[in-house]
Amino acid sequence: MIKKINKTIMILIDGLSFKTAFNEMGFLNHLVEKGIGALYKVETELPPLSRPLYETIFTGVVPCCSGITTNKSIRLSSNESIFHLARDKGLKTSASAYYFLSELYNKAPFDPICDREQMNEKNPIQYGKFYFEDSYPDSHVFVDGEILRKNYDPDFLLIHTMGMDYVGHIYGSNSKEYKAQAGIVDGLLAWFLTAWIDQGYHIIVTSDHGMRNDGLHQGTGEEERIIPLFCISNLFKPGYNDITIPQTAIAPMICEILGVNTSSKMISFNIKVFRNN
Repeated sequence: MIKKINKTIMILIDGLSFKTAFNEMGFLNHLVEKGIGALYKVETELPPLSRPLYETIFTGVVPCCSGITTNKSIRLSSNESIFHLARDKGLKTSASAYYFLSELYNKAPFDPICDREQMNEKNPIQYGKFYFEDSYPDSHVFVDGEILRKNYDPDFLLIHTMGMDYVGHIYGSNSKEYKAQAGIVDGLLAWFLTAWIDQGYHIIVTSDHGMRNDGLHQGTGEEERIIPLFCISNLFKPGYNDITIPQTAIAPMICEILGVNTSSKMISFNIKVFRNN
């Protein structure tokens, strides 16, 4: 276990397939090419739907065991998430995220008026700005996250965008609109990441699921299940890696970066496999 607390920013780009990330996100791939970042493939759990996979990403628990099996599973998680574990360790947690995350880890059901902004150190997500329209601009999500970072100095910050998913549902994954949205997110990352890297943050960029050209993501195809994992951190060997890891590995990996103990339900995952030394 890495004992040092490493402040971490996680960017969850909803609905981003590996193929699109590799082909369309020039800045992220520039970091990989220049030895600043690493890129891996992740195979998602089934079904490739947002709420069940958020639970898998943040708790390491698969849908059949978590009970969060559809996007209509509106209740608090019964599992310990990264947010719970970090808070219990005395770390600060924060999120600029879609309201599903609030319903999983803070309060369910979501009340747009009362729950849009949440500042409560007893919550797993202690400092949160939660949006509830899928069309909420990705630029606003990033700015909301940066405001939280500057105001509260969290040890773990989640920035969760919905633009890729929203555009993908309307136009499909082979559309110029979907590809252009990937460029928009990449540009936002180019805007913020340089400063975050300079300040010593460990940065994880991934997705929950991909997208089909018919605008759906509910099956078993590669376009739905294979997603990117960019790791911009000196804890990882930089470059392109011909490794596909399970989605259940993300939660214990981030716990190890943060220096907090994993839950009993998280799989064993040793970040040393990918270490830069």
